[in-house]
Amino acid sequence: MSTKLAKRLSSKRKKLLKDLAKYELLITLGLEAFYPSQLDPASILDLSTWTLENQDPREPKDLPQSFLQRLWLLCPDARSPSCKAPSDVNGLSPCASVSPLDVVSAVFMCANPFLQQEMAARMIQCQFAVPLILPHMDAEQPSSFLLWPLRGVVKQWRTKDRVQEAVLASTFMPVITCVRLGSCAISKSEVLNHIIGSQTFLHRGTQEGEKPRRLSNGLVEIGWYLPTGDPTVDIFPVPVILSNLRGDASKHEKCLHLLCQASAAVVVLCKNPKEKEKQLLSSCKDVTKLILIDLSETEITEDRTVGFLDQNLQEELGLPDESVLSGSSLHAENLANVLCDAIERLLPDLRLTTLEAAAELAVEQGLQCDEETLCKKSMNRAEEVLKHLDMGPALFREKQLPLQGVSWSRLAQIGKEESKKNKGADPQLQKEKTDILTSLAGYKMTPSMKIFTDALLSADKVEKTYFLCWMRVKLRLLQVQQQMNLKDLLIKQQTEVNNDIPEESVLQNGASDTSDDSFCTDSTFEDEEVEQFIDTHLEVPKSKSGVSLKHILQTEKDEGSESLHLSSEQESVASEEILDNNISLRPVLRENGTFSVHGNDETSSTKQEINQSASMDCLEVTSTETIQPDPFFLGLEHFLREMGLIFELTHIHGHHVPRLPNVAADLLLNGIPLELMDGDASNVPMRWLSSVFAEVKRRLPREHFRTLTSLGVHHARNAEILSALFSVKFPSECKSSTRGVYLVVLRLPSELKKKLNCDCLMLIDVEGLCSTPPDPKNNCQIHDNEMATVATGLGHVLLQNIYSRAASEFEASLTVAVNALLRIRECGSMPICKVLVQDEGINTILEAAQLQRISDILQKEKDNAMTHNAKTETSTSYIKPWYNEPLPVDPHHSEAVLKVKRSLFGALKEAAPQSQTFGLPEFMSRLNCVWQAVKAESFSVSLQETEVALAFSIFCTELSEWEDNLMEHMECWIKSATKRISCTKPEALEPFSQTDLLCQLKDEAKEEIKVEVNKHQARVKTHLMGNKQLNAHVKMLKPILTISMNELQERLAKTMIQRLDRISENHCHYSQLNRIESILEDQQNAKLNVLLECSKSKNHLFEDVELEEEFEGMWNKVLSTFDFRLSEKEDIGKRVMIILKDNLIHRGLQKHLNKLSGVGQNQMTSFRVDDQYFGYRSRMKHMFEEKNNPQKGKAQELAENIIEKYKEFVAEKAGFLQHFSDSAITELLEIIDKALTETPLETRTAFEVDLKVFLCNAACKDFQKLHDRYAKDGELLRTINAKKSTLMAKFIYQFRKRDQSQRLAHRFLSDIITPTVMDYIYKPLGMQIVEEIQSSAPQYLSPQAFHKTLLEELVKEGQFESFMEYLSSYDAFRQRKVKETVAVHLLESNVNTRRLQRLGEIIGKIAAAVSQMAEGTSGVLSDTKPLLERVCFTLEADGDVCVPWACLNGPFYSITTEWDRFITCFMELLAGMRLELAQEFSHNVDSSQLLQCLPIQPSDLLFSKVKGCDALCPVCRTPCGVEQTGHQVHKSSLHRPKYLCPSTSLSHNSSPECLTPSDMDPQDVAASCWELHVVHPDWNISPEDTPSPYWRYVLATINERFAKEQKQQPAKIPDEWKKITQEEALDSLSQGSQT
Repeated sequence: MSTKLAKRLSSKRKKLLKDLAKYELLITLGLEAFYPSQLDPASILDLSTWTLENQDPREPKDLPQSFLQRLWLLCPDARSPSCKAPSDVNGLSPCASVSPLDVVSAVFMCANPFLQQEMAARMIQCQFAVPLILPHMDAEQPSSFLLWPLRGVVKQWRTKDRVQEAVLASTFMPVITCVRLGSCAISKSEVLNHIIGSQTFLHRGTQEGEKPRRLSNGLVEIGWYLPTGDPTVDIFPVPVILSNLRGDASKHEKCLHLLCQASAAVVVLCKNPKEKEKQLLSSCKDVTKLILIDLSETEITEDRTVGFLDQNLQEELGLPDESVLSGSSLHAENLANVLCDAIERLLPDLRLTTLEAAAELAVEQGLQCDEETLCKKSMNRAEEVLKHLDMGPALFREKQLPLQGVSWSRLAQIGKEESKKNKGADPQLQKEKTDILTSLAGYKMTPSMKIFTDALLSADKVEKTYFLCWMRVKLRLLQVQQQMNLKDLLIKQQTEVNNDIPEESVLQNGASDTSDDSFCTDSTFEDEEVEQFIDTHLEVPKSKSGVSLKHILQTEKDEGSESLHLSSEQESVASEEILDNNISLRPVLRENGTFSVHGNDETSSTKQEINQSASMDCLEVTSTETIQPDPFFLGLEHFLREMGLIFELTHIHGHHVPRLPNVAADLLLNGIPLELMDGDASNVPMRWLSSVFAEVKRRLPREHFRTLTSLGVHHARNAEILSALFSVKFPSECKSSTRGVYLVVLRLPSELKKKLNCDCLMLIDVEGLCSTPPDPKNNCQIHDNEMATVATGLGHVLLQNIYSRAASEFEASLTVAVNALLRIRECGSMPICKVLVQDEGINTILEAAQLQRISDILQKEKDNAMTHNAKTETSTSYIKPWYNEPLPVDPHHSEAVLKVKRSLFGALKEAAPQSQTFGLPEFMSRLNCVWQAVKAESFSVSLQETEVALAFSIFCTELSEWEDNLMEHMECWIKSATKRISCTKPEALEPFSQTDLLCQLKDEAKEEIKVEVNKHQARVKTHLMGNKQLNAHVKMLKPILTISMNELQERLAKTMIQRLDRISENHCHYSQLNRIESILEDQQNAKLNVLLECSKSKNHLFEDVELEEEFEGMWNKVLSTFDFRLSEKEDIGKRVMIILKDNLIHRGLQKHLNKLSGVGQNQMTSFRVDDQYFGYRSRMKHMFEEKNNPQKGKAQELAENIIEKYKEFVAEKAGFLQHFSDSAITELLEIIDKALTETPLETRTAFEVDLKVFLCNAACKDFQKLHDRYAKDGELLRTINAKKSTLMAKFIYQFRKRDQSQRLAHRFLSDIITPTVMDYIYKPLGMQIVEEIQSSAPQYLSPQAFHKTLLEELVKEGQFESFMEYLSSYDAFRQRKVKETVAVHLLESNVNTRRLQRLGEIIGKIAAAVSQMAEGTSGVLSDTKPLLERVCFTLEADGDVCVPWACLNGPFYSITTEWDRFITCFMELLAGMRLELAQEFSHNVDSSQLLQCLPIQPSDLLFSKVKGCDALCPVCRTPCGVEQTGHQVHKSSLHRPKYLCPSTSLSHNSSPECLTPSDMDPQDVAASCWELHVVHPDWNISPEDTPSPYWRYVLATINERFAKEQKQQPAKIPDEWKKITQEEALDSLSQGSQT
């Protein structure tokens, strides 16, 4: 349990229990100190009343507290045993294997009877099962039968044609008990839940329901099945009690025998019963009906299903086949359906019993009933008080409670008439008043009141509590029976009229259709049968017969009566006629505590007047009918009222009358409401209340109070709502409440005392508002207005409870509420208004909206004493509706209740700085002041006037619309002002710097508001003058509306100025933020470029750590350029309060420390000196002076001077542009102390304390602004730093992507583009060089020309080496000549121009192809490879570009990158490559290097063109001279002499030509060639083919050197050869070429 409950530790020593496991569970739950019965309703106050949140339990010790707290909130999960540890973020978890049923049992064991009663009522409301038999902690001790918790619980149900209502403990119902023998696979509790249709019983399938039970074995729970009146939904047509025995029934024989005797039927679940269990079954069968459910394995025969029961056992028990059910193959839901059918068949024959009768049986069985001697003694006393009720409630009130009759009402009227100015001291009224008081002087206390007061004077608190509870129970039972029998009487009369039944027929207690199975406790029997039944119901178990339901249903069927239907109005008329014709319903109190009702037979005068076509809609509570309280209702409130009037009106000094205020004070402090105003007589017993409050003052000498008033019409369930919110008990029956204003006092816990600045909370409830009074002669409208005005005038916070049911009630309730607010406004006070909406009807919504507008207007203070924030927070708030009916409770009900409580406590907290708390004398003075004003009707709005309230309400609606239009206009203006501010640039970094534009806009806003408010005010005046009702009260309304207009102008001006400041501040803030972010972005890009360049130039791969360091350096460098004046944002109020506290303690003013709670909160805008600041002597000294205490004026002047110094001090501090420091408050307090010392006054220390609190409060507000100014820099820096990690990640990401793009571009350039460019440039260059050579050198046009040129050059050069190279290496010689020609040509030709041209072309094509792929890819991550492939495809589309595709297949290109950034990097690299190549092409050509770059070598190509035929003469090795390609026969015209041939050329021949050349004649060479023709047919060699003159000349020229080189003898050359000249040799070449 919580620490709060732990304070109530019992000092009794606990005896050692045999079952240590049970006691250990109590220790686990933290309840060991409260066992047995130590918890009382007062323990729940802190758990429910002051709890504003639905907190989850965190450990097992919190489970009882959580159960009670949630139960009071009517949570559906109140029994959940799940805990939520502080570190448990995943949800709830079970608490240490605690069964939820054990938690409920443990709390019931530790609760006293009164708390058990409260728990049971709420558990029934939640449709939870309620403990009936509670096992004892000690197994040897008898269990307890809990009858007391069920006393007074009233429930409603519907049959086919009526709404029934009865007290559950006293109502005859069939009891169906469910038990098990042994272990069962099916949960009987789950089966019962399916029957009831709700989770009434906990079972193994519920949360933690499978946990082992340690306390609840042997527990008997009960639940009720109540029909809804819908035959298609109802399982049973009558209410049924379902009881559930926990555990194995064979281990709890006493409980089993009791349940068998008290139950109409017992359902037994068993499997393979043993002999002992069979004996138990046999004993149960003798006293009740048995339904056995077989859960063993079954087998199906032809005739029936056979299970565990053999034929002998079934015959022995005498059970029919339909009473034995097979359930082994059924689920819980299916078994429930089968069981319902079985019970429904038995239902007509089931006997009825009450829980009262069952309690007597429990005592006979050895169980202990909780209603012990003290309880029964109190019950007897209550019966003695009510024993004269057989004369009827009206007559009882007249005889036993005479003081609240005509005399009391007449005294109230006389007092009001005397208070009115036009009456004055009327002698006739004085005489009448004297006569009444004289007649009351002889009053003697009636027997009932003597017994009542003696019981309340009892010293035993428990006995007194029992007595009051019994009074409520008995009176509630009387009320229920009276209401039901009144309806029965009306039904019977209509039945007799319709069927022409004689008047002498016996009055029936109910009516039903022949087909109706409706059932009602008190209205299903004839009058004689009812009395007999009530008298003998306790003996029903003894006789084992009782009254059966079949008898009831058969009686209704035989009557053949028809249902009568009456409307609500007709029922009311009929009831009045019955009362007028002395048809009385006389309840007779029986010895057992129940009532029987007698009705007389004088009904003839009413029979013909009842409308035969009336309906019975009055019997059904709907949302549209108007329920009027019973004017002859008798409740506990009447006895308490009589007790107060005895003290108020009589002069009895005996019978302990002087002690009655003491009794009332005790009752008030224990939660019993005190009636402040008698609503029936409309009178306030001032003498009685003064004495009661004096007694309360004696008990609470120093407590201060705040009040919360609940105001609502009679059916708005004020008492129920206050009970749900604060766990208090007000008169709660909307159908029968006593008219009046009631008060309850609650003591606040310590934490709330500080927040609300008070010690106790007064709850004021108005009951019976707008209802029909008991005396029709009384003016109900006046009384309603008087009650509402008194209640409203006493409250700091007003809860306006709205639940309208009809349009007429909407007008009445709205009128009463508005008139009360208008009157109290005239008295100079206005409560904070809250609206509680209970339904969503149009009337309710309209009334709530109207009250909100009216409250907003009336709550404006006459003087502008409150701060603006305080005023705006007091507007009426809406709270969504919640309902207590119908059951089950809405799962959102608990949250709705907590929301209402939070709203109300928020309003009370708002009221703390606005209004002073008061003690009981001040409260009594306030009550007297308001009551005197009500009696004198000293209000502008009369108590009888209604039109003013409606007119003012409509007028407030129009005011609200006009105000909305004004707000819309200013909203448009602020939008234009925002645009103007946004267009400006902040001049400085300081966000609070005031620019000329801002000051100009503020002035324009004030002027605009002033103009619009003046228009608004003109419309208001026009409307007032045009409305007759309002025009008559202009004097009252004009100040209200003037204040409203001024407040509206001030509020709008302040709002607009604040918004302009905020807009300007935000603009500066975001401008600074954008500026810093822009600089950071620029620096980031610069740093990225540097790093990328480094990465590219050095080919360095940066690690993340290096990049983070680079970013950190850049970040610090940028932020260092800004001057941030950092300050943490905090509420400096706590620091100021600590400094002020030290100052007061230092000055010895510790007794005033409680006033420091207001530091930092809203306060008065001006400081006023009151009389309380001066001592008694000072006030008496200056009482008769002309200025009446000039010291007060001096003190006010001193306070104003100090305030001016304070303003100068704050302005000076604000100009220093520095942070808030504690020294500022210390310095301020020194200034105050110095000023008070220099000007001594005869004031109390409270003056100094209140002045310091006032100025420190103002300092909190002013220095908070100064402090927040520098906190903005901190916010800006925090905002930037919050983005640091994101920007760093973005920086690294950008570098990685850019570096990746850069590397990809470089790789693509090197792998693909560079080879493509070089190929494009050099591939055609070789061909071009060859073509140029051929065009400039004709010898290269043909092989013959080339050969001729070679021979000519040999002769002309005359170089022997050349001849030798030609003869020995003919191909090499030719190739050398070609290369030399190409090299010479390269030196002479302009190759660079061609290369530059080709470079420009290919670069342009590449740039165009890449740019074409850039469309639509800006900032988009793209797959690189497909895009690069498309670029390559585009390049090859022209046909003259060759791209090396194979390089793209590598993994390096299979990545994603930002294409636009890749293009940028690539274009930069491409431009660099172009520039580099252009520079290279601009230099002198190095032919060797150039030739290496050419894919086609010019020399090779040129050689291939001039090479000709490769065949050589087989004799002389002369090349073939035939130029035609593909020729088959070779021929040459330039044969060489044989001497010049290689020595091995003819070695293969056997002819004489094989001789050495020195032996041969030159002529022989030709012969040798001819001879070789046969050997070489592919050569055309004829004898005429002699050596050409050219070779003859050459041989003659080089013969000597050739022979020497060949190391042979010189050839023998003819002389003719020696005579050949060079010219002749060259000419022979030309002739040979022509040939």
